Amino acid sequence: MNSREKVLVGIVVALALTLSVGFATNFGTSKTALVQSPQPSAPIIDQQEPINTPKLEYAAISDAPDQKSPLTVLFKKVENSVVQINAKVSTVNSNIIINGSPLESQSSRLGSGFVYDTQGHIITNNHVISGAQEVDVRFVDGNIYSAKVIGTDPFNDVAVLQITDDFSEETLNPLPLANSAELEVGQQIIAIGNPFGLSNTMTTGIVSQVGRLLPNRDAGYSIPSVIQTDAAINPGNSGGPMLNLEGQVIGINTAIQSTTGEFSGIGFAVPSNTIKRLVPVLIEKGGYTHPWLGVSGTSLTPDIAKMIDLPKNYHGVFVTTVVPDGPAEQAGIQEATYNANRELKGGDVIVALDGKAVRDIDDLIIYLAENKSVGDTVSIQINRAGEQLEIVATLAARPAN
Repeated sequence: MNSREKVLVGIVVALALTLSVGFATNFGTSKTALVQSPQPSAPIIDQQEPINTPKLEYAAISDAPDQKSPLTVLFKKVENSVVQINAKVSTVNSNIIINGSPLESQSSRLGSGFVYDTQGHIITNNHVISGAQEVDVRFVDGNIYSAKVIGTDPFNDVAVLQITDDFSEETLNPLPLANSAELEVGQQIIAIGNPFGLSNTMTTGIVSQVGRLLPNRDAGYSIPSVIQTDAAINPGNSGGPMLNLEGQVIGINTAIQSTTGEFSGIGFAVPSNTIKRLVPVLIEKGGYTHPWLGVSGTSLTPDIAKMIDLPKNYHGVFVTTVVPDGPAEQAGIQEATYNANRELKGGDVIVALDGKAVRDIDDLIIYLAENKSVGDTVSIQINRAGEQLEIVATLAARPAN
């Protein structure tokens, strides 16, 4: 190798060393810029540092069986005590005469009821079995028993049946009766029955109000202390139990307020305290005699109060009619009087019974029904033309109409 070649080799080696040092320096500078860039365009994570992620904890899956709804448990507890009632009613069509006699046909009326005791007594509504010649009682297990009507109270729409077929006392599970006087508005309740023939149907709701007065057109008198509810009650529910969440009967499902004949949000039940008072007498005697005062009246309104010169918010029952020879007339109570133009002129206002204030007609009817019997006396405080009087009347038996 001559001297010129040696010079060229030396230049190439020097260039190679220079490039190697420059590449290494640029690579290290690039790496530092990526890690320590003071204003990156996007968040940069140093992959050399661990990422702190939250520790996730998952709920354990329980091996315990599903808990049943309290309403499910309650239904199972009482379903064997609720029955379907099929009342066979004979009807006569006087417009069709066959062999000199009106055409007679039979129809069935479905309702509900519940077991009262282990002696085979079943409670239902009077309107369910009224006029029936035969009654069948069907239990949830499908067994059907014949029964007879042994007691009725049309005024409170209550009836008692007695199973006539052989039965085992162990198969009858009576429902206990609660104290309906302890009910409060808003309390949850259930209703069980056979609406539209659909057996063992349960609905639920609340006590909407208590102490209602329910007109009974068939009997001509009102049923006192009725329970109002928003639980769905439809045709076929009549006679079935309304229960609290302890499975105790608080009333008998009886009626609905509706323009269509179907449930519209308001149902009514005869209270259990009425059942307690009536049923033992119905079983023993077949009927119940109600105390009767012999007046018709209306709650005092501001308009009536103004006409008879009483304060606007004066409370009481204005006596519109006194039944001839009834207890009220014999005691001296006076009915409404009118002038020649049929304008109200005067009349007695009942303001208290036995010292208990009477605010409206509901108070009067409820007090007599729950606290008095036939033959009892009642002290009646009245307002007559602004004068306070006290009259004592002896209650008689209520007439049929």
